[in-house]
Amino acid sequence: MKRSLDTDSSAPQDGPITIDTIFKEYRPMCQEAIEKFLPRTFTTEKLIHFFGEARYAYDQESATDSLLKPMWDLLDRGGKRWRPVLVMLFVEALGGNKDVALPMAYLCELVHNGTLCVDDIEDDSKLRRGKDCVHLIYGVDVAINAGNAMYYFPLAELREMRRKNVLPAETLLRAYELYGEELTNLHLGQGLDIWWHSNHGTPKEDTYLQMCAYKTGVLARLSARLAALLSGASEETIKHVGVFAESIGVAFQIQDDLLNLTGEEFAAKIAVVGEDIHEGKRTIMVLHTFDNAPKEEADRLLEILKLHTNDEALIKEAIAIMKKNGSFEYAASVAKKLVVDAWANVEQHLPDNAAKTKLKVFADYLISRDI
Repeated sequence: MKRSLDTDSSAPQDGPITIDTIFKEYRPMCQEAIEKFLPRTFTTEKLIHFFGEARYAYDQESATDSLLKPMWDLLDRGGKRWRPVLVMLFVEALGGNKDVALPMAYLCELVHNGTLCVDDIEDDSKLRRGKDCVHLIYGVDVAINAGNAMYYFPLAELREMRRKNVLPAETLLRAYELYGEELTNLHLGQGLDIWWHSNHGTPKEDTYLQMCAYKTGVLARLSARLAALLSGASEETIKHVGVFAESIGVAFQIQDDLLNLTGEEFAAKIAVVGEDIHEGKRTIMVLHTFDNAPKEEADRLLEILKLHTNDEALIKEAIAIMKKNGSFEYAASVAKKLVVDAWANVEQHLPDNAAKTKLKVFADYLISRDI
């Protein structure tokens, strides 16, 4: 018998709702979705599922080695899985069917990992989740191709939903539209980030936040919008949950940037402190320092960023300049305000139930975590 994932979000909860209880409840089903929809080895059936009937013949072993192995190498390293959790939280809050939504949870997590695979090449990164980056193991060419494939593999599940008439045709068409919109936005956000940290100008805070909205906020927004769409929500509700999710995604990025420079546990995980200094990233802390520090300190910070240095003393000097000028506290205040304002906007559009409470706890966690 098929196990239904539907739950009654108004049912009493055992004990207080914490981020630990949320992840304990939802991460297993999100991992289950990834395992269900992404094979570890290509069979003939799975090759046809993703690519259609072969006109000539498929090489199952080579297809597995060139695509699935690098994909699973990255996926098996773990990760927070917070985007698929966000999908399931919104589906529960809006009274949707979790069985129907599972492919969307898988979609958002696979796309995210595809961006990491490509981003590591663009940033010339060495480590990802404590291991050599995918391109250092399989080669740049294989990693680019596998990373790009992760953007498109989940669309096979939308085709399958259409074939099985799981959802109305207009709903699936809207899902395709949302997916296309957000993946396009993602590439603008990534392009701007690359351009700026390659010493092609410096953004203002509002243009930086727009970049974050498209680079990091976009997949959170896609997660929420797809969840709301599949739950039968109105276009107005889809819009508001999207704005909320985008905001917590931007706040997550700011917190990530803070931890990159200040978090001991975070630094231990990535094996380097101040990686963003090495990459020359124009973070909100950097921009705040540029605008508020004495000219000689702001100029010195810019000089260090342009070096893309690995020198520990220079990285510590850059961190000290930002810390001295209150830029870390400022960044934390911006992240907090984003979440507070976003929640005030979205809470009126969500029914009062346990899942709504979980969403608030979840959002608060993203800006208070230390890893």
